[in-house]
Amino acid sequence: MTDFTYDVDADGVATITWDVTSKSMNVMSPEGFITLDGMIDRALADPAVKGVVITSGKDSFAGGMDLNIIARMKDEAGDDPARGLFEGLMRTHAILRKIERAGMDPKTLKGGKPIAAALPGTALGIGYEIPLACHRIFAADNPKAKIGLPEIMVGIYPGMGGTTRLLRKMGAMAAAPFLLEGKLSDPAKAKAAGLVDEVVPGAELLARAKAWVLEAKDADIVKPWDQKDYKMPGGAPYHPAGFMTFMGAATMVHAKTQGVFPAAKALLSAAYEGALVPFDTALKIEARWFTQVLMNPSSGAMIRSLFVNKEALEKGANRPDVPDQKVAKLGVMGAGMMGAGIAYVAANAGIEVVLIDQDQAAADRGKAYSEGILDKGMSRRKVTAEKKADVLGRILATTDYAALTGCDLIVEAVFEDPGIKAEVTRRVEEVVGEDCIFATNTSTLPISDLAKASKRPGQFIGIHFFSPVDKMLLVEIIRGRETGDRAVAKALDFVRQIRKTPIVVNDARFFYANRCIIPYINEGIRMVGEGVEPALVENAAKLVGMPLGPLQLVDETSIDLGVKIAKATKAAMGAAYPDGAVDEVLFWMAGEGRMGRKANAGFYAYDPAGKRGLLWEGLRDRFPAAADQPDLTDVQQRLLMAQVLEAVRAFEAGVLTDIREGDVGAILGWGFAPWSGGPFSWLDILGAARAVEICDRLQAAHGDRFAAPALLRDMAAKGQSFYGRFGAGQAMAA
Repeated sequence: MTDFTYDVDADGVATITWDVTSKSMNVMSPEGFITLDGMIDRALADPAVKGVVITSGKDSFAGGMDLNIIARMKDEAGDDPARGLFEGLMRTHAILRKIERAGMDPKTLKGGKPIAAALPGTALGIGYEIPLACHRIFAADNPKAKIGLPEIMVGIYPGMGGTTRLLRKMGAMAAAPFLLEGKLSDPAKAKAAGLVDEVVPGAELLARAKAWVLEAKDADIVKPWDQKDYKMPGGAPYHPAGFMTFMGAATMVHAKTQGVFPAAKALLSAAYEGALVPFDTALKIEARWFTQVLMNPSSGAMIRSLFVNKEALEKGANRPDVPDQKVAKLGVMGAGMMGAGIAYVAANAGIEVVLIDQDQAAADRGKAYSEGILDKGMSRRKVTAEKKADVLGRILATTDYAALTGCDLIVEAVFEDPGIKAEVTRRVEEVVGEDCIFATNTSTLPISDLAKASKRPGQFIGIHFFSPVDKMLLVEIIRGRETGDRAVAKALDFVRQIRKTPIVVNDARFFYANRCIIPYINEGIRMVGEGVEPALVENAAKLVGMPLGPLQLVDETSIDLGVKIAKATKAAMGAAYPDGAVDEVLFWMAGEGRMGRKANAGFYAYDPAGKRGLLWEGLRDRFPAAADQPDLTDVQQRLLMAQVLEAVRAFEAGVLTDIREGDVGAILGWGFAPWSGGPFSWLDILGAARAVEICDRLQAAHGDRFAAPALLRDMAAKGQSFYGRFGAGQAMAA
């Protein structure tokens, strides 16, 4: 069935309705563009048709281009992919330009047919770029709808005319948040910003759009940039005001991306260069830069990890084949920051929650955490009083374990002490039904050991939330030695309910995320002890795409926690413990009382209000800077390899069973260089052979922690890539 249908009413208005029946939201495909092009030709050629309305058969208009198709565009572009991509993009530009010109005489700008877009709901990406080419945009008064161009968030930018048109429509200053930050707006805000022309009641949407089409004059359908006297709002780049705007935008982009996100730089280049030339030339410039982005392996890796793989995991790619395990009633044990956050996200998702702590005041404080988040939402007009009451009404804060009766999932989030957790486990199992799944929220304690306190270890599982729970997107699900499939399915279905992204790993020390992030922190601390300038360590990390340097990260998580983890790890590993050099720095910091941000004193200095300042000067007094500082690249390779080699080892050991989970988990869990697509994607960009060369050099200079894993050496010898060998979710055994 076609993605578009065509109908002409008695007044001569053709309605083109977009409705991809196989999808809940319309997404564009190459076949869809061909169909739309044919219908536009049909309407322009038919003398009985006075104008066109493009609308949707769904509650939304469109979710954009099918990113699965974009992910394959380079591979399907032929023997000369850059040329193939560019020519394909220009064919799309021609279709949208045809809509924009609408058959008018190119000299007189008369005789065209009005074309309106009628958006019943959300319009994103190409779903907004098509309306931008129309002559008037009508949006239904639907407060849940989102309108905008979010492409920059997944490693590309609006390359179907969106960059060029929005820049000329609004000016660089006004367009910047929507292009460079992917800002989305509801219809009312979209109209105020100038993204749409009219917001009308939903029931009147089509009628109002048709009425405008019938009344529109020649002058109403000529875009400003097609008029001879057009001047860019806010000034072109060579205008004093425009120059300041573009200079500011360049500074903002570099500050946020550190030059490692190719799409942001390309977007800015396309905008700047396009603003210097006529509109049709600007479209070619946009297409050329977009081609460059698609040719960059970073773009494909980001799309694959942040869209294709993420979506697959959220839809249950690795879910056991058991019946639906949707959670009806949740028990949360412990009302501290983690427990309170878990209670909030569950109640906000419509789940009944029992929040238990050892005294009523603590339980009430846990519930108050939700109230605080909701109050903040109300102050920003994102939460209504009714919504607040509904969410809080789902949370019962109590000390009474009997209230857990009827819970089908328990999440225990008490203090990280095996004895306390064991006691809570036993008390809970005395109350809940035999089918109830018990999950422990822990970041370090082995799940299989904690499960020994349970009478039903097959129903015992780990669910590792990241802090703050309401903001962090990743949830790490840990399968213990005896954990059964129903427990895994329950955890996955719960994570889906609270609208987060799950990864499933097998039980091992530090699981997956902490297994990778601790070596990153340790490598940064180790370099400080070696005499590497702390500023070089921190800036090297940021310049390679890490959101926080290792020293700032340990300040945020607390230095005393690092000491605790180090002591526990040393006790478990004995003589094999490899991080004595790290402890020399870390333990000294703790001895100085510099416990991190919470103490207003860590690797960084803080003012009395807790605002982070510069790196603490006392570091150089205790660990003087070496006369010879390493190259920036050497520091970056140490910091990245410390993480990715642990990811590979986790995969080799069967802790991680799917490299897709490894990449998605790394980006969402601790912000691993998003431009790279994740550890395994980065190794594929680098190439296994080159990665082994780097490992060998680092191993010779810095020790065996950089030894290339056997899997990586094998892949280098065979000329393989991770996604070529394991990309469809195959485990190591494959």
